[in-house]
Amino acid sequence: MRNKVTSFFLILSLSALVGVMLLWIPGGILSPGPHSKEVTIIIDKGSNLSTTAHVLAQEGVITYPWSFVAGVVLSGNRGALKAGEYVIPAHARPVDIAYILASGQVVVHQVTIPEGLTVTQVMDIVKATPNLSGDMSRIPEEGSLLPETYRYVRGDSREKVLSQMQSAMTRALQEIWAARKTDSLIKTPEELLVLASIVEKETGLPNERARIAAVFLNRLKKGMKLQSDPTVIYGITLGEKPLGRFLTLEDLKHISDYNTYLIPALPPKPIACPGRQSLQAVANPTETDDYYFVADGTGGHAFSPTYNGHVQNVKEWRKVQKG
Repeated sequence: MRNKVTSFFLILSLSALVGVMLLWIPGGILSPGPHSKEVTIIIDKGSNLSTTAHVLAQEGVITYPWSFVAGVVLSGNRGALKAGEYVIPAHARPVDIAYILASGQVVVHQVTIPEGLTVTQVMDIVKATPNLSGDMSRIPEEGSLLPETYRYVRGDSREKVLSQMQSAMTRALQEIWAARKTDSLIKTPEELLVLASIVEKETGLPNERARIAAVFLNRLKKGMKLQSDPTVIYGITLGEKPLGRFLTLEDLKHISDYNTYLIPALPPKPIACPGRQSLQAVANPTETDDYYFVADGTGGHAFSPTYNGHVQNVKEWRKVQKG
């Protein structure tokens, strides 16, 4: 009996010693990791616990793979580790790393789409965005992608990001359409999108958008052609590449469904992807009698309700161009 009791306490003491070693020795479960800076690691899909432990050891965030395996088992996270890209803080303990991987705290990336790009240009950005997967097998309709900042994680597909952009535009258009001035000449969300794309290409100044939208609406109401240079450019390039030069008088005669120097109406489709501010500008334009605008040399535009006033503004712009 005495031998059995002695053996029991010996086993208990050894177990306690092993436990203390597992917890506190250098490289143990509760021992700080060897890395002095945060480290980004990638755990591939299908990785098991042993594979994950060896990846962590190779990346220098743990000393011994067994310490991480023990940390996972003791923390109750065995089988709960998730694949993905993770940032491991400096000197993180194996038990802390196990929690991070089990909670799925993956790195979140961002891609920003500027206002006024064509769908082709947006797709070029998405194609060049790192950490996304797959090709884009479809070309969305022009103007259907909302310029914003989008979040994604490593391995997300490019098709998924494009779908997020389309869904965002659909929601924005619905919300802005519902809050529009109901007495506008714009009768459908599609028309709003088309005119907003023109406004977007005409100015980069937020405080001008609603006024430029009003000028175009005034012209439409009076049966005047919009005479917007960006529509001519789109009719020539179809949004596939920049024109790469100044417009000529011959360009203004280019026959196209988009050339608003020739057609007395809106183009059939957008010429770019407008942002929220341009959509809102068309939905709620400024009250103005202006029918004309021209660049003023400061990055903005000079507006006029009369043709004679516009001619004078054009003369001033010519002076600026000549220096």
